[in-house]
Amino acid sequence: MIYNCNLSVIYCRKISFQSELSYNGDGHHLNLYRLEENKIVRTAVYPGTFDPVTNGHLDILHRAVALFDRVIIAVASDSNKDTLFSLAERQELLRDEVKDFKNVEVSSFSGLTVDFARQCGAVVLIRGLRAMTDFEYEFQLALMNKKLAPDIETVFLMTKSEYSFISSSAIKWAASLKGSIKEFVPSNVEKALIQKYNRYD
Repeated sequence: MIYNCNLSVIYCRKISFQSELSYNGDGHHLNLYRLEENKIVRTAVYPGTFDPVTNGHLDILHRAVALFDRVIIAVASDSNKDTLFSLAERQELLRDEVKDFKNVEVSSFSGLTVDFARQCGAVVLIRGLRAMTDFEYEFQLALMNKKLAPDIETVFLMTKSEYSFISSSAIKWAASLKGSIKEFVPSNVEKALIQKYNRYD
């Protein structure tokens, strides 16, 4: 599902690592990140807490990579959630999983997601949807982000059915009770969770 996604085509004339501003048909700014001469580069930001990253997160990432030239996984340092893993640990777990992707970066941010996206020259925020219970919150968030940053669109990607019930919170709960989580998270995350909860015993 795509929420009001209107990407304009912009040809970049110089090799640069600065964001470029241009207008779309509605008079709003659209950002593209200039990486290569005469090449259109569409940048998307995939924000989240990722505490920890799950197979559901990675499913969304794999599909975002197929849609955009450059995907930045943005790990939130500010969150209303109590995190199990530190910011550095969450980034390290993600980097282990995306090291083979040439067009994926892992970064952290604080403050508004749309401000970070603008700094990166992104045109889109990627959000994953698991069920209708996610949609109301995500729809409100997308509308708020659109109000704050008319130049940035939100793209919703539905997770595969086998991951529709997976959440980082549920996985941490299962791991804390010594349940098997190997079907739900990458192997490095499984090991990290076991180490965390064994430490607390």
